Amino acid sequence: MKIQTYTLCLLLTCSFTLSLRAQEDATNPRRTDRVAYSLNIEEVHIYGRRPIQDIGVQQTKLDTTVLRENITLSMADVLTQNTTIFIKQYGRATLSTASFRGTSPSHTQVTWNGMKLNSPMLGMVDFSLIPSYFIDNAALLHGTSSILTTGGGLGGAVTLSTQPARQEGWGVQYIQGISSFRTFDEFLRFTYGNRHWQASTRIVYSSSENRYTYRNYNKKENIYDDEMNIIDTYYPTERNKSGDFHDPHLLQEIYYTTGKGDRLGLSAWYMQSRRGVPMLNVDYKDNAEYTNEQKENTFRGVLNWDRVRTDWKLAVKAGYTYTDLGYEYSRDLGSGSRVQMIDSHSYVHTLYGSAQSEHSLADQWMFTAGITAHQHVVNSRDMNVITQEGNTAVVGYDQARTELSFHASVKWQPTDRLGLSAVIREDRYGEQWTPVIPAFFTDYVISKRGHVMAKASVSRNFRFPTLNDLYFLPGGNPDLKKEKGFTYDAGVAFSLAGENRYSVKGEVTWFDSHIDDWIVWLPTFKGFWTPMNVKRVHAYGIEVKAASNLNLPREWQLAMDGNFSWTPSINHGDPVNWADESIGKQLVYIPEFSSAFTGKLSYKSWRFTYKWSYYSERYTTSSNETATRIGRIKPYFMSDVSLETLCSFQRMDLSVKGVVNNLFNEEYESVLSRPMPRMSYGIILDFRPKFRK
Repeated sequence: MKIQTYTLCLLLTCSFTLSLRAQEDATNPRRTDRVAYSLNIEEVHIYGRRPIQDIGVQQTKLDTTVLRENITLSMADVLTQNTTIFIKQYGRATLSTASFRGTSPSHTQVTWNGMKLNSPMLGMVDFSLIPSYFIDNAALLHGTSSILTTGGGLGGAVTLSTQPARQEGWGVQYIQGISSFRTFDEFLRFTYGNRHWQASTRIVYSSSENRYTYRNYNKKENIYDDEMNIIDTYYPTERNKSGDFHDPHLLQEIYYTTGKGDRLGLSAWYMQSRRGVPMLNVDYKDNAEYTNEQKENTFRGVLNWDRVRTDWKLAVKAGYTYTDLGYEYSRDLGSGSRVQMIDSHSYVHTLYGSAQSEHSLADQWMFTAGITAHQHVVNSRDMNVITQEGNTAVVGYDQARTELSFHASVKWQPTDRLGLSAVIREDRYGEQWTPVIPAFFTDYVISKRGHVMAKASVSRNFRFPTLNDLYFLPGGNPDLKKEKGFTYDAGVAFSLAGENRYSVKGEVTWFDSHIDDWIVWLPTFKGFWTPMNVKRVHAYGIEVKAASNLNLPREWQLAMDGNFSWTPSINHGDPVNWADESIGKQLVYIPEFSSAFTGKLSYKSWRFTYKWSYYSERYTTSSNETATRIGRIKPYFMSDVSLETLCSFQRMDLSVKGVVNNLFNEEYESVLSRPMPRMSYGIILDFRPKFRK
């Protein structure tokens, strides 16, 4: 409560000071360094052909204003608030995985500067470990469109990248965020640039006790009278346990441009994370009785060389990733000393290389070809396994796997209205090859007046089992088959704009995906779980995206952006046994409906933002049982608001933002028995000193 009061007072003080400064600027005609959110300029008409490389592609691009909206946001939050992807998480700094078009987290492929981020052990990506301030470009490739980047994206792909800062001289930016639950976020960036060189150093550090309160509906306390008769009951208010975190990140970038079409670049990213794993609200242990935490040290580095000429370009990349991932659980058995129950560590080395060439011909043809290679070496150990004789033993696996991917495509735009594209890809995992993976894309401009365009695509795809699926002890299944499927997309997009007054755009897409040999981990009579190819999943639905901008009189501006997704994801596989009730049911933790909306109202240097999101109920059992409390996660709405103002001084630009999360104090869960934070507050200060040039 003290932090919340301090935050509110600081926000009001800074806002009042900046308002006075704004009045001073308005009355002083000599001040010309005023920072504003919007600037009205005359419309310039530019005529040309639409980009040939985007023929038929279903994608969602996230601009820098979305990525830089809030220092407290990770890519998990950005995707939740601005896309149709469902992010499964249970609070800040917890495992955050993606469900793209009703598929599992391992069906969403993620790349950073071309290199895969998906764990070769688990096949998925924890988006909470990716600070949004470390990403300059982000895009979603839906369904079939993921073939253009990588194989295995049965749901889709997320591409992330960095780029030169385009700085002239020296630049510094410092951001300080202070939020509820003793949460602190800091961002520092140094940049330097000239005609040939661009250098950038970014540092992010986040920490929190994360001890928010919640009402525990899984526990009921009795109230007794003097004769010990129950006269009333209530649900107790408790605090989140073991949820503290410390996440430092460092990103170093250096780019050299020859000025003749060649650029060399280096991106190096180091992370050292320590996170407590929050306990379930049905756990009665106290924080002092146990230690439950995950530690991760990860380094990623990518070297790239880009050569661009008039009608062709070449991109060559090489990279390396090292990850040390550990999970430790210890507890006090009552003797006063802690006993380590679990000590699990995994060490992953990945070498990466790729080369891609692109050639354009007569503004109507484009040819691309490329090869990508990943070499994984994984050592996974569980150090405290108790044998039948009562001794401890080291259990795990030590495996290596080479992944190769070849692709080629041709794009043809015979007229201004029609575009056609064909892609072939072939992947190799270890000693196994996929059949040739074909994909076809087309689009057609129905009306140039409203830029109404129809798009369609179709492809097949494959995903190989992860190393844990094959070799985990106990339970790994080396006889697993690769998952395979077909995906179809069709949609219509439009965009309208008035002269310096408004712009509106929207898109509606139908998708249909059939996936066979879906891998699921199931319990065995031996007491452990093992993966099996048991499901045939039919995922289909509708995605809707819309955005608009409106310039109002007297320097007011209104911007709105929203999306909606209807995603049935149904299991049509064979029953595992006579009691299997999962056939014809929605997959667990996949919401059938989801939606998000963002509204921004700006006036001069002030901006008010409202964010709203919604998820329908999610089932926690494959039979979709709802007779008990634990059978489903209730639907919920979420609302966040922020108020920001900018001001420019002679030596520094400054912005102040106040944020309220969970505005209506919603009580909700995203994962069973893991309550999420209720209303919280934060203030963010952004300092940008000015240097003489």
